Amino acid sequence: MIKKIFFCLGISLLSFNVFSQENTSSAYSYYGIGEVRFKGTEAAKAMGGLAITGDSIAINLNNPASYSSLKLTTFSVGGSTNFTTLNAMEKQEKAKSTAFDYIAVGVPMGKFGAVVGLAPYSAIGYKIENSSTDGDLQRVKRFNGSGNINRFFTGFSCQINNEFSVGAGIDYNFGQIENNLIESIAGVQLSSKETNTAEVRGVSFNFGALYSKKINGDKKIFSSLTYVPEASLSSKNSRTLGTVTYSLSGSEIPVGTPIEVDIADTDLKIPSKLGLGFGIGKVTKWFVGTEVSFLGNKSLVKRFDDGLNYEYKNGQRYILGGYYIPKYDSFSSYLSRVVYRAGFRYENTGLEINGKNIDDYGMNFGFGLPVGLSKIDIGFEFGQRGTTLKGLVFENYFNINIGLSLSDKWFKKTLID
Repeated sequence: MIKKIFFCLGISLLSFNVFSQENTSSAYSYYGIGEVRFKGTEAAKAMGGLAITGDSIAINLNNPASYSSLKLTTFSVGGSTNFTTLNAMEKQEKAKSTAFDYIAVGVPMGKFGAVVGLAPYSAIGYKIENSSTDGDLQRVKRFNGSGNINRFFTGFSCQINNEFSVGAGIDYNFGQIENNLIESIAGVQLSSKETNTAEVRGVSFNFGALYSKKINGDKKIFSSLTYVPEASLSSKNSRTLGTVTYSLSGSEIPVGTPIEVDIADTDLKIPSKLGLGFGIGKVTKWFVGTEVSFLGNKSLVKRFDDGLNYEYKNGQRYILGGYYIPKYDSFSSYLSRVVYRAGFRYENTGLEINGKNIDDYGMNFGFGLPVGLSKIDIGFEFGQRGTTLKGLVFENYFNINIGLSLSDKWFKKTLID
C-alpha cells in the first residue's frame, strides 16, 4: 500500500508542473475563460464524452453521483497530445500541444464513495492578427495569450438504493492568464504593447444523480442528471504599457521600461451547465447512450475592450456513444476482453464572431485494455471547429488520449491470531 501511495504522490507532484504549461493551440481560446478542457476521463472521451453510468473499478469524473459505484480504491491519470491545423484566408499553420488531463483517486466506503483530484479546467494559447484601415493609416493588432485555469476537486456520493444514487462536488479553481496586444501602424518603426495579467481564484460546485433499472433480465436502462451552477471567480488584474520594435528575423525587442497601470479587479464567470443522459445496454457486453447539455454561456463577458465584434449566447452539446465487449471473461482471447468504444459529439459553443456561430464537431473511438483489475484506455478524436468565413479561423484537430486506471484493495485489515 505504501508503494502505491508514493507512486500516486509522485505523479501528483509531476502533474502540478505539467498543468502550468500551455496546453492548447486553439485561436478560440482567446474568448471567454479559454478552451474548456475538463471533459472527463479518456474512456469517456473515446465515446464522445459520454459518461452517464457508474463503474466499480473506474472513476466517472463527469457525474459525482457515480462515486458510490466504486468497489475498489482506484487511481486514475490521463494525458493527451493535440495536433491542430489552423486555416485562415489563404494561410495555414500547424501546432502541437501535450498536457495532463486529470489525476484522481476514488475511495469506496460501502454505500458511499469519495473522489479527490486535480485537472485543468480551461486553457489559453492563441495568436490572432486583425487588420483595419483608418483613412490613409493601416493598423494591425496582434493578440497573443497563454495560461490555464486549473481545479482541485473533491466529491462525495451516496447510494440511496440499488437503482438510485446522488452526489455533489466542490472545486477550487486557480490559475494565471496573460494577454498581450501589440498595435502597429504601417510604416512606423515602433509599436505599442499592452500586457494584461490576471490571477484567478474561486470556488464552484457541481451536483449529480444516476438511475439504473434492470429490464428483460440481463439488460439495464440508465439515466443521468448533472448540474453545475454559475460561479464567479475573482480576477486580480495588472496591466503594463510599453513600446516594442522588431528585428529583421521578426523577434520582438522591448524599447524602454514598461509602465505599470492601476486597473480594477474583476470577476470571471464559469457558466452554468445542465446535462441529461439516457442509455441502455448489457453492462458486460454492450452499451449505447446519448446526452444533451445546455450551456449557460450567455453569462460570459468580454475581459477587456479589444474592439473585436463578438458576443456570447447560450449553447448546447449533443453526444452519442457506446461500447462493445466481445467476451469479457474470455480466457483464450485477450482481444475478446478489450472494450471497443466510439462516439460522436456536436457542440454549439454559443460564441458568435462577426455574426457567425462557432461550432465544434468531434468523432471519437478507442480501446480499453484490461490488465487484471486495472486498465489502459487509448482514444482518438478527429474534430473541426470554426469557419473561414468573415475572416475567421477554421481548425482541424486530432487528439491522442491515453489514460491509466489502477484498482486494488489499498486498505486491508490485518488479523493477528
